Amino acid sequence: MDIIYSLIDFILHIDDHLIEIVNDYKYWTYLILFLIIFVETGVVVMPFLPGDSLLFAAGMLAAQPNELNVWLMIVILLVAAITGDSLNYSIGKNFGMRITKFKLFGKQMVTDAQIEKTHSFYEKYGSKTIVIARFVPIVRTLAPFVGGIGRMNYGTFITYNVVGAILWVVGITLAGYFLGNIPLIRDNFSKVVLIIIFLSILPIIFEVVKEKFFNKKEA
Repeated sequence: MDIIYSLIDFILHIDDHLIEIVNDYKYWTYLILFLIIFVETGVVVMPFLPGDSLLFAAGMLAAQPNELNVWLMIVILLVAAITGDSLNYSIGKNFGMRITKFKLFGKQMVTDAQIEKTHSFYEKYGSKTIVIARFVPIVRTLAPFVGGIGRMNYGTFITYNVVGAILWVVGITLAGYFLGNIPLIRDNFSKVVLIIIFLSILPIIFEVVKEKFFNKKEA
């Protein structure tokens, strides 16, 4: 439970933690940000890392006087997001569902329900799932993996992968860069993170409600 509480604290106060990282590690911050985004998008058993809030906080931090350059950061994070999804696709293609049985501290990190939900995204949106999933936690990590299992054409996959990465990384990082230092947002960052998380999972909530209530009526 301590790990869960620490993760929640890191996500809700990621702005403070990033300031500490920049102060302690200077230019190594780029590598740390790269690794977090790469692992979240590239390692199928790590779907719980804070991608959206991290990008927003990183952009916000780059707007302040420090060693960080927002454009260099965006390039590095783009590489992380694209190569991460590509790795995840390869894992799905070469190892399939066997990898989902991995357990951390006795808990299976990827559940059958999460895989099924990602499948439903593919059924509804097709190849565009790779782009849309960038903005949906958990599905973001599982979409390229499921695409690999389904043997999606790699040319199609990499095209949507790059487009999705550009929209996700550039959009959210620059939103943090231009909006993050507005006093109302800066002073209520934890609430902003919760709003970002809520908006990110809204499509999942909508699909669950639709499936439970509207499909029952049709039946």
